[in-house]
Amino acid sequence: MSAFHQEANAPEDRAFEAPSSWRDELAGYAWSRQTIGRSDAAVFRLEAEGRPTLFVKTEPVSAFGEIPDEAARLKWLGGEAIPCPAVLREAREDGRDWLLMSAIPGRDLASSPDLAPERIVEIAAEALRMLHRLAVADCPFDHRLDRRIEAARRRMEAGLVDEEDFDEERSGRAAPEVFRELLAQRPSRQELVVTHGDACLPNLLADKGRFTGFVDCSRLGVADRFQDLALASWSIWHNLGEQWVGPFLERYGAEADLERMSFYQLLDEFF
Repeated sequence: MSAFHQEANAPEDRAFEAPSSWRDELAGYAWSRQTIGRSDAAVFRLEAEGRPTLFVKTEPVSAFGEIPDEAARLKWLGGEAIPCPAVLREAREDGRDWLLMSAIPGRDLASSPDLAPERIVEIAAEALRMLHRLAVADCPFDHRLDRRIEAARRRMEAGLVDEEDFDEERSGRAAPEVFRELLAQRPSRQELVVTHGDACLPNLLADKGRFTGFVDCSRLGVADRFQDLALASWSIWHNLGEQWVGPFLERYGAEADLERMSFYQLLDEFF
């Protein structure tokens, strides 16, 4: 999960201990907290000389927690031959969920200075085309609009929507007002595919110019393809420049649908 930059953190500096059943297995690993990414979970990169690099995610047990969702999706996705971290261990202990995963080689597309923008958008487009070719009927995770809008409503009512993090065009507005706008902008159609759900550049990895895997897959599910195309386009605009959005969509094989792209970027404000 190299979608995160590293921040040195000695194990004793962590605010919590790994599950007791993992401690012998992870003895000798140096833990470093990762600070890039949008997950609410705490994420650590684990390294030890002569041993495989690992990643750990942990978060408080919650009705809105994503770690159990991510574990289930990674297992399914790996079984579909789509590159992603392997789930090595899961645990729930002392009020926290834990997930231990393998590392994916390479760096995320948002922090790959050796890759030209043209190659970054090519990799992103090709990776999403591969994912979107999976059979919808085989995917057990339903993220169609009725479910996602209701999930957005529940998060808003639980006070989990960060109004301070709204995009510039919605800065200073209250979540209920933005939610009413979301309902008013709901698209009339969906082109259903298996989507990543948060297909920003930090969640797509590459090594030596080739795609190596998806990370942060807790929102994977059947949804409109523009769920992914909208967030990927926003990320490309943010990281590379607006001029690369068109080449990305062209490489993917889609025409820009500004209404749907705007809607899915708006929906993302609630997650």
